[in-house]
Amino acid sequence: MAGDGLIVYQEETAKIDGALRKLLKGSEAKCALLVDKDGHLITRQGFTHSLDTTALAALLAGSFASTKEIARLVGEPEFSVLFHQGKRDHIHMSLINERTILVVIFDDRTTIGMVRLYSKETAEELNQIFELALSKKGADDDGLSDDFADSAESKLDDIFQD
Repeated sequence: MAGDGLIVYQEETAKIDGALRKLLKGSEAKCALLVDKDGHLITRQGFTHSLDTTALAALLAGSFASTKEIARLVGEPEFSVLFHQGKRDHIHMSLINERTILVVIFDDRTTIGMVRLYSKETAEELNQIFELALSKKGADDDGLSDDFADSAESKLDDIFQD
């Protein structure tokens, strides 16, 4: 469907990365990832060199998707925060908006309370960044992309109907 995607430009990416760095500094977590619900890694900050962040992003999005179905079965629309506790490392995931998941990986140098506190503040900041990006998209959108999509769809229909 046209219009569902959000294009994040360099200016917004720099703001997002700054928000994630601030989260890591305040919470003393190891790394933070921003993932869309389709499993695509948007950006990452911190110590991610030993992680397969592409696979991790896809699996984390899948975890959120399966948990959404669990929530529905127990009468909730969705669980907005997930926490996985390991022996050494832990993962905190929170839904930022309808399309974005904030993932924080941390160890015993900090607490879940600190991670939750800074994640909540970061979520609010990220929402503001995304709202600004959406308003820019609306101001810049002159309908050309919709016209192109409609034209391309029409031409494909013509090709495959012959």
